[in-house]
Amino acid sequence: MYEKTYPNKRFNLTLQFLKKHVSTSETILDLGVKNPFTEIMLSEGYNVENTTGEDLDEDRKAIVASPAKVVTAFEIFEHLLSPYEVLKSVKANKILISIPLKLWFASAYRSKTDMRDRHYHEFEDWQLDWLLEKTGWVIKDRQKWTNPVNKLGIRPILRRFTPRYYIVYAKRS
Repeated sequence: MYEKTYPNKRFNLTLQFLKKHVSTSETILDLGVKNPFTEIMLSEGYNVENTTGEDLDEDRKAIVASPAKVVTAFEIFEHLLSPYEVLKSVKANKILISIPLKLWFASAYRSKTDMRDRHYHEFEDWQLDWLLEKTGWVIKDRQKWTNPVNKLGIRPILRRFTPRYYIVYAKRS
């Protein structure tokens, strides 16, 4: 996935947010397969276990069975058909979620070669907030950031000041 580009800004800001809210003594269940950010969390001293690529819309056994104190879902919920059901099945009392925000000047992302690399949801911040509220979570902190790119054009200019990512820290109510 990151053969040619590495999202340094996103990873750095995500790590800062994680460090602000989660101690290295807490166990983490990271939704999604092991990835470069998993490696960053491990190198920072976090105890992280990932799900193994199962379809979380259909199979939430790993979430339900996990003894982890914290669940992280970085860039996962936009791929799920039913993030509501996933959030309801989480047993941990803390969750950190990041999503790419819907961009009014871009259509929903869909890979033509990878069926799993598609966005079913193109979230606005209020939609994720509402989803968390409806599933019994209380947002304690949130942050947004842009994702400027070094290209010419209208979209690259808009990406310099339009928030692209949204991250939240929530606890069970």
